[in-house]
Amino acid sequence: MSSPRRPRAPGAPGARRAPEKRERRVVRKRIPERVTWGVEQLDLRRGDRILEIGCGPGHAVGLVGSALERGSIVAIDRSALQVARARAENRELIAAGRARIETMTLEQAPRALDERSFDTVFAINVNAFWTEPAPSFERARRLLRPRGRVVLVYEPPSAERAEALRRSLPKLLEAHGFIVEERRSARFARGFGICIVARAASRKDEE
Repeated sequence: MSSPRRPRAPGAPGARRAPEKRERRVVRKRIPERVTWGVEQLDLRRGDRILEIGCGPGHAVGLVGSALERGSIVAIDRSALQVARARAENRELIAAGRARIETMTLEQAPRALDERSFDTVFAINVNAFWTEPAPSFERARRLLRPRGRVVLVYEPPSAERAEALRRSLPKLLEAHGFIVEERRSARFARGFGICIVARAASRKDEE
């Protein structure tokens, strides 16, 4: 009779190695400082209906959608690739009916979306409002509810450019049917933040 084999000590020649435990790396998404700061400037209310112009990969959509208990956010971008990324990033909010993300330009938005249906229209680093102010602000006005707000956020590369935008953007807004309520600024780790908050002028304001 053969004697039973004794288990070999770990590390002995021929011994089986215990499976190595692989550490799971948690990948944390890095949200740019201008986006987190920009969303803070929206002063969200629980039931707001928000429109973001130029949503990129959808960082702001996630922050806004998570903060709205009864409201919702619609986000548009001209890039189909960015919209695909934003949808993947925010699929749970989309499934819950709290976010909608579409491939669309600002020019197409008033026809494709319900006019006068948003409490706030906001954009982060979207140049159309100072390169093509007349059509851009007119389209934003058509999308806003009465006394709705537009919130424009930029991250200029220098203090000089930040100051220039802080002076010029309010003038553009006022020239195209808005009343500027606040000018806000911030110093980021690697740049500057500028935010202009304005509301659509009503007939009483224009009288």
